[in-house]
Amino acid sequence: MTTTAQPTTTTSPRPLADLFDLTGRVAVLTGGSGLLGQQHASVLREAGARVFNLDLAAPAGEDDLPVDITDAASVQGALQTVLARAGRCDIVINNAANNPRVEDGMKGWSRFENLDVAAWDADLAVGLTGAFLVSQVFGTHLARSGGGVIVNVCSELGVIAPDQRLYRLPGVPDDEQPVKTVTYSVVKAGLIGMTRYLATYWADAGVRVNAISPGGVFNDQPAEFVAKLSDQVPLGRMARPDEMRGALAFLCSDASSYLNGHNLIVDGGRTVW
Repeated sequence: MTTTAQPTTTTSPRPLADLFDLTGRVAVLTGGSGLLGQQHASVLREAGARVFNLDLAAPAGEDDLPVDITDAASVQGALQTVLARAGRCDIVINNAANNPRVEDGMKGWSRFENLDVAAWDADLAVGLTGAFLVSQVFGTHLARSGGGVIVNVCSELGVIAPDQRLYRLPGVPDDEQPVKTVTYSVVKAGLIGMTRYLATYWADAGVRVNAISPGGVFNDQPAEFVAKLSDQVPLGRMARPDEMRGALAFLCSDASSYLNGHNLIVDGGRTVW
């Protein structure tokens, strides 16, 4: 009969600041040049981590790597580069995704009836296959090196369906109205599923896998869209770009040491209604 070892009770809990301290740890972040990606990188660096940005649009900094996450060889090369420069990897954040702004008035191509298979393939390649490859390459390294953390950046729209009424434009025929594409929901729901799968797959190797699902983040969207979306949020507004920082730091640090397979929804309460 196998007996599971239980943790030793301690009378001296670690100070709160220590729980969030990432000094000496190394993180890789996909899509770190985007709106939320920059916030993710910033808060991890403030917590003491060294952050490598894996992004095709990465600038020319020492820790910015122009990586095609849809290509296994490119991702494998990124791992070797990170290990050569930093000697280790502790945290992996799958953040990259295609996400055109529907609220700016996309044409009817986004509708389910009209969506081209090439657009479907491209969105799934970046958002889902890319996350799979990065998790496969870097997660395997974590599992073989004593453990670590994987965080998948999902969305409230991986939990609920998009409310397409938010994107309606006056004077446009119904069959030409812009909508949030089906690929966005499929990618984000798929990431939540992959989070749960990997949380059990590598648990015995010390790898924790969780997800964060932001709600709508303000980024100078049209005023009418902002007002309509804000009416659907109990807090009465969209999120600021910096309001995911605390949640992301929590998921990446020892403050969440007993959290595994969880999807942390940060949406102002929208999915509660």
